[in-house]
Amino acid sequence: MKVIDITQELFSCNVYPGDISPTFERVKTIERDKYNLTNIMFCVHNGTHIDAPKHFIADGKAIHELDLSVFYGKCTVVECAGVVGESEIAVALKNSHERLLLKGDCELSDSGAHALAKSHVRLIGVESQSVGNSDNPISVHVILLEKDIIPLEGLRLSDVDAGEYLLSAFPINLEGSDGSPVRAVLLDAGTAGKNVCDATHP
Repeated sequence: MKVIDITQELFSCNVYPGDISPTFERVKTIERDKYNLTNIMFCVHNGTHIDAPKHFIADGKAIHELDLSVFYGKCTVVECAGVVGESEIAVALKNSHERLLLKGDCELSDSGAHALAKSHVRLIGVESQSVGNSDNPISVHVILLEKDIIPLEGLRLSDVDAGEYLLSAFPINLEGSDGSPVRAVLLDAGTAGKNVCDATHP
């Protein structure tokens, strides 16, 4: 079985505008101290990460309260471009597992989020740093997170064919946190095949 890493490297990752960039400090070195020790600082929404409902819902679940079964299991990768609305999501959902990853330069609209909120999908993944549209990203998050649909953001899917995979994208156990970095990988048993949703900018 082939393992495909779809995670950004943290210290060179994309950062959402306004968030801090990840940094590290080597506080101990082999040359001086006979061992290496590193401190790091980052925003929990840097790089490839998930959003917990607590990110936008006042009484929403934090990272440590999420059902871990969401982050492992069958997933569907669908190619998209532009604005992904209700009709594009309807096409994607025809053959989609509970975990749906949107490959390509696309953004989810409110209508697309509402369509997902009425579906069986438990996790929605995108390559951009935010699942929401650029004009009003908050509304898309709220629509999804109110239904406990978890956004998985900042994926790297350019070398991934559309089709079916096993996804593993577990968060760090951060009590009370509104998000967490993940190490996201796809496990390919040779079942990938063409799956495209036609989304275009209005």
